Amino acid sequence: MKIHFGVDYYPEHWPEERWETDARLMREMGIQVVRMAEFSWHKLEPEEGRYDFSWLDRAVSLLADYGIKTVLGTPSAAPPAWMINRYPDILPVDREGKVRGFGGRHHDCQSNPVYRAMIRRMVTAMAEHYGGNTNVIGWQPDNELGNSHQDLCMCDHCRSAFQSWLKRKYQTVDRLNEAWGTAFWSQEYNDFAEVFTPKVTVTGENPSAMLDWKCFCSDLIVDFLEEQTKIIRKLCPNQFITHNYMGFANKVDYYDLSVPLDFVSHDQYPGGFSTSDTKANGWKSAANLDVVRSYKNKNFWIMEQKSGITGWQLMGRAPAPGQLSAWALQSVAHGADCIVFFRWRVCAMGTEQYWHGILPHSGNPGRRYYELQATVKEMTPIMERIQGSMPRPETGIVFSFRQEYALQIQPHHPDLSYTGQVQKYYKALYEKNIPVDFVPEDGDFGRYKLLIAPLQYLMNPNLEEKYFDYVRKGGRLVLTMRTGVKDEHNICMTDRELPGRLTELTGTEVLDYDCLRGTDVPVRIDGREYTAALWSDLMRVTKDSVSVLAEYAGEFYSGTPCITVNSYGDGICYYVGTEPGEELMNVLMERMTKEAGVECLGDTEYGVELSARENEHTRWLFAVNHTNRTKTYHIDPSYHMIRGREKDVLEGFEVQILEKSL
Repeated sequence: MKIHFGVDYYPEHWPEERWETDARLMREMGIQVVRMAEFSWHKLEPEEGRYDFSWLDRAVSLLADYGIKTVLGTPSAAPPAWMINRYPDILPVDREGKVRGFGGRHHDCQSNPVYRAMIRRMVTAMAEHYGGNTNVIGWQPDNELGNSHQDLCMCDHCRSAFQSWLKRKYQTVDRLNEAWGTAFWSQEYNDFAEVFTPKVTVTGENPSAMLDWKCFCSDLIVDFLEEQTKIIRKLCPNQFITHNYMGFANKVDYYDLSVPLDFVSHDQYPGGFSTSDTKANGWKSAANLDVVRSYKNKNFWIMEQKSGITGWQLMGRAPAPGQLSAWALQSVAHGADCIVFFRWRVCAMGTEQYWHGILPHSGNPGRRYYELQATVKEMTPIMERIQGSMPRPETGIVFSFRQEYALQIQPHHPDLSYTGQVQKYYKALYEKNIPVDFVPEDGDFGRYKLLIAPLQYLMNPNLEEKYFDYVRKGGRLVLTMRTGVKDEHNICMTDRELPGRLTELTGTEVLDYDCLRGTDVPVRIDGREYTAALWSDLMRVTKDSVSVLAEYAGEFYSGTPCITVNSYGDGICYYVGTEPGEELMNVLMERMTKEAGVECLGDTEYGVELSARENEHTRWLFAVNHTNRTKTYHIDPSYHMIRGREKDVLEGFEVQILEKSL
């Protein structure tokens, strides 16, 4: 059975006599799968060691009678009150040394040995009980790992775990002291047992220590997941394991978290998790989908697809008619093979009373139900045809959680953000209808005609050599300001000018720089002036093979190079020494993609997105109108329509699907 549409369901929130009505309405809508139980620890274990799966058994069985399969979530995101009262040191400690209390979710220390033991027993009991149940097809350990833990946990258990992590990494405390530069401010350690967690200090922080702390926290979350997946793998060999990600969320390195999973899933909330922005901002949603696809470089599920107004204490806008369908099909366009809507029915109690679902509080079907019902029924046969096909972009953007961590610690400019820079380049390509892959630092650069690597702040010899090799073999690489500034331990490079060894690739040296606080800078290219902001690298050309594409046209460095291009081997390396404004960014991306021979999917009016999936025989093109107005687009005439009204014309929030043979 191929699964393409589902819903997140919480039968424990409703009287059992309602369950069959829900199952019938789901079947009539075309729902094939539900996710359940990810927050139901107390229902599953009301007292320590006493398990009760009977209510969940009845729900799984009833849904199966209506042709609906189940994905089970393990409940480790919601330890129950009896556990916290009996073992209070499970509660996490924040940077100020304060214990966070019970009453929300993720109120746990992930290194706490008692809590880990409780989870192992619970997951083992669930897996033994459901491993042979053919109506359960998969598992989601925990929920949104990394969510709610931004400054947690810094208890004694975490301190001990951090010390052990450091000892495994550095072997000796002398190596740790060297890597962290602890000679500054008398921060040397005589033993790993002296190392602290980074609670709030009187003033300042050691950036190298902070980088290792962030990496430790990520590894702890990965270990937390792996411990559960190993149990499930052993006891449930015929059921898949996935986890629901959150786009660019950065507490955990999602590339690492993906390793033990069969495929990744994603929670897609266009407009943000707490608001509903109904403007034509499709690029933000598209970027989240493309980066999630990159984490395992394969098709993925949407485990939570927005299906109504979002909000906890405050609410956002109501999605307009047609908008929920457009968002769901945008997810499909970027590689999702299954869409699970969050949630079935808006809850009447608790924090998420106003996080709306397909059904309202009353439980009676309304416009959201009927809109998505029509979409599911129309799209199910199309999903059968395109399953397993993938976007195949010719342009890649390098994305790294370590770079993100380092620039979180020292952003330089208050408005400078690593992820923000990555997304600015993405947006310019998206608006030109040029598909994009995000690529990890250890990924295959050679797949792309154009590779953009913003803010390569941390550098190491292996990554340097990958960039040299990519360009040498004919690739076109874009490097930007703040490249090669530090080594892998977050210590400043001192052996040569920036960008370090990569000066051989760029053909330029950065001799100074200017943090553009409270101002911007004009940049001249092809006789026209544009605006740049945040940062200026002041550089000189060092090779005859370099051409200056743009110069600064203001400040004391007016007339000096701002953007350069260097021939190296069979390829090209661009260096962008500033943050281009929107107009300048568009000029650069137009030039760079044309010179690289990158194909765009077509021409569109503002608010229309073109995306494509393909297999070895067929390409499917999705034209998505993110506005409520009629829009036009123009594509290769060899495409023929398989969903839609009038080719090249989109009504408000309409999504057309076209295909052609390759």
